[in-house]
Amino acid sequence: MEVLIANTIAQVKSGEIPQARIDDAVTRILRVKLRARLWEHKPSASQFAGKPESLVHRDLARRAVRESLVLLKNDGAPLPLKKGQRVLLVGKSADSISHQTGGWSLTWQGTDNTNADFPNADSIAAGLREQLGEANVILRDSAEGVDPASYDVVGAAIGETPYAETNGDIVPSDTMAHSRRHPEDLAVLKAAAVTGKPVVTVFLSGRALYANDLLNLSSSFVAAWLPGTEGKGITDVLVAGADGKPAHDFRGKLTFPWPAVACPNADSTPQFALDSGLRYGDTKPVGTLPEDATASCGEATALGIFKQSDIAPFTLQMEAGGATQAVGNDMNATQRWPQAKPALQVATVQVNTQQDAKEVTWLAPARFFARNPSKNNLAAMATARGVVQFDVVVKQAPAKPVQFTLGCGAACGASLDLTATFSGDAVGRKQTVKVPLACFGKLGADLTGVDTPFSITADAPFAAAFTDIRVVAGAADGADVVKCAQ
Repeated sequence: MEVLIANTIAQVKSGEIPQARIDDAVTRILRVKLRARLWEHKPSASQFAGKPESLVHRDLARRAVRESLVLLKNDGAPLPLKKGQRVLLVGKSADSISHQTGGWSLTWQGTDNTNADFPNADSIAAGLREQLGEANVILRDSAEGVDPASYDVVGAAIGETPYAETNGDIVPSDTMAHSRRHPEDLAVLKAAAVTGKPVVTVFLSGRALYANDLLNLSSSFVAAWLPGTEGKGITDVLVAGADGKPAHDFRGKLTFPWPAVACPNADSTPQFALDSGLRYGDTKPVGTLPEDATASCGEATALGIFKQSDIAPFTLQMEAGGATQAVGNDMNATQRWPQAKPALQVATVQVNTQQDAKEVTWLAPARFFARNPSKNNLAAMATARGVVQFDVVVKQAPAKPVQFTLGCGAACGASLDLTATFSGDAVGRKQTVKVPLACFGKLGADLTGVDTPFSITADAPFAAAFTDIRVVAGAADGADVVKCAQ
């Protein structure tokens, strides 16, 4: 903000921003404050001061939800739902207000919130129960194991989980396919589709995403965006009135084109164009859409760590006996550290090109690692099938366990045993090792705050040369990838 203020002042002084533009902006703000009569009394003397209920306008919020819903498909017209129909409600977002509100809601990413944190709110499940009756709404995680004779329609509330900036990023090499990031939603719809009952999908998201596979498994598909606290605004439109006619029609239109392929670009033809959106009177079916199985978009996104020398902000370091020392970028020196009683010997050697690698010889228990003290958010890279990748030539196979660790601060991290990777026929030949980031997430590491993406802990005897250390998106599907169970 300080930089913005300084730049704005400088641009006004230089004439790049006309003074009249600033005057216009300030006048608009003052006009609103004047109409709100803010100068007639102290803020603390307002009749609304100290009253949280004054911030709540649920009727208006509910109306906003109703009018923002976009109906993309209603083949066979299972919508609107009729009074008396029995609905099997499935999906992770069916009874989750935090999923409805998304990020920047009470907490930064919105991931730590529960329904209890929203006292003035209703979920989609609450709305359906009110409209159809408690006995007519069966809430389950999935349609699997539920007798299809016990319901008339499957309602599926799926979509993105909460995120804000960084955690919600889609790296350039990743696709726009929702099922890539949330395969659990595809599984829920597949289980629902095989029941033979109409499937009405409510899709929560902060953006338009490729979802043809989800649309094909749905009879009706509603883009509900992030409706916030008023889940009943959704069910107001989904459920007909007592006369069987829609109580509220769909009014929303797409403000962004909806992608037809997993890797859309400026020249792509959208699946649903800008301003698309059906009404209850529309009868033209969407039908079966082509499905795009593209696994990645273009060149892989990579985060460099070491290649011939340290790649800032990362530095290669050594640790033994609780003490730490930077390896440094001197290509001609051979380090034996600590000097008094060496645990590691590090020399510059060739693996791919001249003097591009560090050959590390373990003389005692020690750790060889790369660290960035400011931390990196690798959550998006993990979602994009990212790996920690490095080239290595084993000079002497280990006789004791070799642990590969991803660290995320004090008392935070996860390790995999890579002894087998460096043993047997690995000696003397170059191999590219790929360790999936998702493995560490499953083991409890915080991938949003990684300070040590590469760490080898071993004991003598063991020697290996390492180079081209990096994090690479889209590389976790190959047969040569380290298995998490390892």
